Amino acid sequence: MSTSSAGASLRISEIFYSLQGETSRAGIPTTFIRLTGCPLRCTYCDTAYAFSGGSSMTLDEIMQTVKSHPTRYVCVTGGEPLAQKNCVTLLKTLCDAGYSVSLETGGALDVSAIDTRVAKVLDIKTPASGEAAKNLWGNLAHLNAHDEIKFVLCGEADYLWAKQVLHEHRLTDKCGVLFSPAQGQLEARDLAEWILRDGLPVRLQVQLHKLLWGNQQGK
Repeated sequence: MSTSSAGASLRISEIFYSLQGETSRAGIPTTFIRLTGCPLRCTYCDTAYAFSGGSSMTLDEIMQTVKSHPTRYVCVTGGEPLAQKNCVTLLKTLCDAGYSVSLETGGALDVSAIDTRVAKVLDIKTPASGEAAKNLWGNLAHLNAHDEIKFVLCGEADYLWAKQVLHEHRLTDKCGVLFSPAQGQLEARDLAEWILRDGLPVRLQVQLHKLLWGNQQGK
């Protein structure tokens, strides 16, 4: 890490060690770096506490905290991590240090500058999220086979919309696709039945961390 990049800073909501609860990495011990700030206001958001506050940390301070946890897996999340310009530098720094890095992004901001070693998890916003108009569809051109696309679904209308997007954009030709039920709005069993009925080549995702710890912050 260069001296100049080491001095770069980001506003951090929290850094914590837990099991990854989502994506194909579910169940793996992971260090989470949650950045402060988000331009979106999804109806089902469960991390609104990260919209503001937090504390400023240099890249060197962040890396020292990450090194204190016994895992090589790191997930950079938010809020919307890409709302901070130094997020791209953080991601590259983590990859250069030998970590297996994933990024959770809402899909409204450009992902083209992200290091290709990073596993991007791109959340396509559905109509019921209230933010579907902000999907940056050009991001699909910057996805690699190790990336994943996520839909958080609030009901059958969202499911049918997502199914149409899945086919129109040939998403499963690009990378893995996750269908996740919004907590308290859609039963996972109902979503499972729809996926099986329609034979969709997607992964049903439930939030493992919430099954284990509920909505406890830092888990």
